[in-house]
Amino acid sequence: MRDVVGNVSETARTVTFLFQARGGNTVDSSVPIRIKQATVNDTPVVLDFIRELAVYEKHLEHFEATHEHLTTHLFGANPKARVLIAYEIDKPVGFAVYYFTFSTFAGLPGIYLEDLFVKPEVRGRGVGRALLKYMARIAKAERCWRIELSVLHWNENAIRFYQNLGATSKDDWDMYRLWGDSLEQLAS
Repeated sequence: MRDVVGNVSETARTVTFLFQARGGNTVDSSVPIRIKQATVNDTPVVLDFIRELAVYEKHLEHFEATHEHLTTHLFGANPKARVLIAYEIDKPVGFAVYYFTFSTFAGLPGIYLEDLFVKPEVRGRGVGRALLKYMARIAKAERCWRIELSVLHWNENAIRFYQNLGATSKDDWDMYRLWGDSLEQLAS
Protein backbone atom coordinates (compact mmCIF):
# COMPACT_ATOMS: atom_id res chain seq x y z
CA MET A 1 0.00 0.00 0.00
CA ARG A 2 1.21 3.53 -0.72
CA ASP A 3 0.67 6.80 1.07
CA VAL A 4 0.15 9.84 -1.12
CA VAL A 5 1.37 13.30 -0.25
CA GLY A 6 0.00 16.00 -2.54
CA ASN A 7 0.84 19.66 -2.78
CA VAL A 8 -1.87 21.60 -4.56
CA SER A 9 -1.26 24.88 -6.32
CA GLU A 10 -4.68 26.40 -7.02
CA THR A 11 -3.33 29.12 -9.28
CA ALA A 12 -1.42 26.67 -11.47
CA ARG A 13 -4.20 24.05 -11.20
CA THR A 14 -1.59 21.34 -10.75
CA VAL A 15 -0.74 18.95 -7.98
CA THR A 16 2.47 17.06 -7.35
CA PHE A 17 2.39 13.64 -5.69
CA LEU A 18 5.28 11.90 -4.00
CA PHE A 19 4.80 8.25 -3.16
CA GLN A 20 6.31 6.96 0.05
CA ALA A 21 6.73 3.31 0.93
CA ARG A 22 4.70 1.73 3.72
CA GLY A 23 4.81 -1.84 4.90
CA GLY A 24 8.08 -2.70 3.20
CA ASN A 25 7.13 -1.69 -0.34
CA THR A 26 9.84 0.04 -2.31
CA VAL A 27 8.62 3.02 -4.29
CA ASP A 28 10.83 5.34 -6.30
CA SER A 29 9.82 8.66 -4.77
CA SER A 30 12.70 10.47 -6.45
CA VAL A 31 10.47 11.28 -9.44
CA PRO A 32 7.38 13.29 -8.47
CA ILE A 33 4.18 12.86 -10.44
CA ARG A 34 2.66 16.18 -11.50
CA ILE A 35 -1.01 16.32 -12.50
CA LYS A 36 -2.55 19.22 -14.39
CA GLN A 37 -5.78 20.06 -16.16
CA ALA A 38 -5.14 19.96 -19.90
CA THR A 39 -5.53 23.10 -21.99
CA VAL A 40 -5.94 23.58 -25.73
CA ASN A 41 -2.14 23.67 -26.01
CA ASP A 42 -2.11 20.04 -24.81
CA THR A 43 -4.31 18.82 -27.68
CA PRO A 44 -1.46 16.97 -29.51
CA VAL A 45 -0.48 15.17 -26.27
CA VAL A 46 -4.10 14.18 -25.58
CA LEU A 47 -4.54 12.94 -29.16
CA ASP A 48 -1.39 10.80 -28.83
CA PHE A 49 -2.68 9.29 -25.57
CA ILE A 50 -6.05 8.47 -27.17
CA ARG A 51 -4.28 6.76 -30.07
CA GLU A 52 -2.11 4.73 -27.63
CA LEU A 53 -5.23 3.77 -25.68
CA ALA A 54 -6.99 2.63 -28.87
CA VAL A 55 -4.01 0.39 -29.68
CA TYR A 56 -3.86 -0.99 -26.12
CA GLU A 57 -7.61 -1.73 -26.08
CA LYS A 58 -7.41 -3.34 -29.53
CA HIS A 59 -9.83 -0.76 -30.97
CA LEU A 60 -7.60 1.16 -33.37
CA GLU A 61 -10.20 0.61 -36.13
CA HIS A 62 -12.55 2.85 -34.11
CA PHE A 63 -10.01 5.64 -33.63
CA GLU A 64 -11.46 8.69 -35.39
CA ALA A 65 -10.54 11.55 -33.05
CA THR A 66 -8.83 14.51 -34.70
CA HIS A 67 -7.10 17.62 -33.45
CA GLU A 68 -10.17 19.61 -34.52
CA HIS A 69 -12.57 17.28 -32.64
CA LEU A 70 -10.59 17.64 -29.42
CA THR A 71 -10.10 21.39 -29.77
CA THR A 72 -13.84 21.87 -30.25
CA HIS A 73 -15.25 19.38 -27.77
CA LEU A 74 -12.67 19.48 -24.97
CA PHE A 75 -11.40 23.04 -25.10
CA GLY A 76 -14.02 25.01 -27.05
CA ALA A 77 -16.71 27.39 -25.83
CA ASN A 78 -18.86 24.53 -24.47
CA PRO A 79 -16.49 21.72 -23.36
CA LYS A 80 -18.09 18.28 -23.09
CA ALA A 81 -15.37 16.72 -20.93
CA ARG A 82 -12.18 17.55 -19.06
CA VAL A 83 -8.72 16.05 -19.29
CA LEU A 84 -6.01 15.51 -16.71
CA ILE A 85 -2.41 14.85 -17.75
CA ALA A 86 0.18 13.19 -15.50
CA TYR A 87 3.85 14.07 -15.87
CA GLU A 88 7.07 12.63 -14.52
CA ILE A 89 9.31 15.70 -14.59
CA ASP A 90 8.22 17.17 -17.96
CA LYS A 91 7.35 13.89 -19.68
CA PRO A 92 3.61 13.12 -20.14
CA VAL A 93 3.06 9.60 -18.80
CA GLY A 94 -0.71 9.27 -18.34
CA PHE A 95 -4.06 10.91 -18.85
CA ALA A 96 -7.67 10.75 -17.72
CA VAL A 97 -10.80 12.02 -19.47
CA TYR A 98 -13.86 12.68 -17.35
CA TYR A 99 -17.16 14.55 -17.29
CA PHE A 100 -19.87 15.38 -14.80
CA THR A 101 -23.07 13.36 -14.49
CA PHE A 102 -26.14 13.65 -12.30
CA SER A 103 -27.96 11.04 -10.22
CA THR A 104 -31.69 11.62 -10.07
CA PHE A 105 -32.09 9.22 -7.13
CA ALA A 106 -29.36 10.85 -5.05
CA GLY A 107 -30.08 14.34 -6.38
CA LEU A 108 -26.33 14.88 -6.58
CA PRO A 109 -23.65 15.25 -9.26
CA GLY A 110 -21.05 12.61 -10.03
CA ILE A 111 -18.07 12.12 -12.28
CA TYR A 112 -17.80 9.59 -15.07
CA LEU A 113 -14.24 8.49 -15.87
CA GLU A 114 -14.33 7.95 -19.63
CA ASP A 115 -10.71 6.90 -20.01
CA LEU A 116 -7.61 6.47 -17.90
CA PHE A 117 -4.36 5.44 -19.57
CA VAL A 118 -0.83 5.16 -18.22
CA LYS A 119 2.12 4.44 -20.50
CA PRO A 120 3.19 0.80 -20.04
CA GLU A 121 6.78 1.69 -19.10
CA VAL A 122 5.66 3.66 -16.02
CA ARG A 123 2.86 1.41 -14.76
CA GLY A 124 3.26 0.46 -11.11
CA ARG A 125 4.77 3.84 -10.17
CA GLY A 126 1.55 5.38 -8.86
CA VAL A 127 0.57 7.40 -11.93
CA GLY A 128 -2.95 5.95 -12.22
CA ARG A 129 -3.53 6.35 -8.50
CA ALA A 130 -2.31 9.97 -8.64
CA LEU A 131 -4.71 10.73 -11.51
CA LEU A 132 -7.63 9.21 -9.59
CA LYS A 133 -6.64 10.95 -6.36
CA TYR A 134 -6.65 14.28 -8.20
CA MET A 135 -10.06 13.42 -9.68
CA ALA A 136 -11.38 12.44 -6.23
CA ARG A 137 -10.35 15.87 -4.96
CA ILE A 138 -12.28 17.46 -7.82
CA ALA A 139 -15.27 15.27 -6.98
CA LYS A 140 -15.19 16.38 -3.34
CA ALA A 141 -14.78 20.06 -4.29
CA GLU A 142 -17.78 19.78 -6.64
CA ARG A 143 -19.81 17.89 -4.01
CA CYS A 144 -20.02 14.76 -6.17
CA TRP A 145 -21.10 11.57 -4.48
CA ARG A 146 -19.41 9.09 -6.84
CA ILE A 147 -16.93 8.44 -9.60
CA GLU A 148 -18.11 5.84 -12.09
CA LEU A 149 -16.21 4.05 -14.83
CA SER A 150 -16.28 1.07 -17.16
CA VAL A 151 -13.58 -1.56 -17.55
CA LEU A 152 -13.14 -4.00 -20.43
CA HIS A 153 -13.86 -7.55 -19.23
CA TRP A 154 -10.45 -8.81 -20.40
CA ASN A 155 -8.45 -6.05 -18.68
CA GLU A 156 -7.73 -7.91 -15.44
CA ASN A 157 -4.95 -5.51 -14.41
CA ALA A 158 -7.33 -2.55 -14.59
CA ILE A 159 -10.05 -4.47 -12.73
CA ARG A 160 -7.61 -5.29 -9.90
CA PHE A 161 -6.34 -1.69 -9.88
CA TYR A 162 -9.84 -0.23 -9.41
CA GLN A 163 -10.84 -2.91 -6.90
CA ASN A 164 -7.71 -2.17 -4.85
CA LEU A 165 -8.85 1.46 -4.68
CA GLY A 166 -12.24 0.35 -3.33
CA ALA A 167 -14.30 0.41 -6.54
CA THR A 168 -17.05 -2.17 -6.82
CA SER A 169 -18.77 -3.71 -9.83
CA LYS A 170 -22.41 -2.90 -10.56
CA ASP A 171 -23.51 -6.43 -11.32
CA ASP A 172 -27.18 -5.50 -11.59
CA TRP A 173 -26.61 -3.05 -14.49
CA ASP A 174 -25.63 -3.60 -18.13
CA MET A 175 -24.23 -0.89 -20.35
CA TYR A 176 -25.99 -0.14 -23.64
CA ARG A 177 -25.01 2.20 -26.45
CA LEU A 178 -27.01 3.90 -29.20
CA TRP A 179 -24.58 4.89 -31.94
CA GLY A 180 -23.99 4.81 -35.68
CA ASP A 181 -27.03 3.78 -37.72
CA SER A 182 -29.18 3.17 -34.61
CA LEU A 183 -28.61 6.73 -33.41
CA GLU A 184 -29.19 8.15 -36.89
CA GLN A 185 -32.45 6.19 -37.26
CA LEU A 186 -33.71 7.25 -33.83
CA ALA A 187 -32.90 10.92 -34.46
CA SER A 188 -34.69 10.99 -37.85
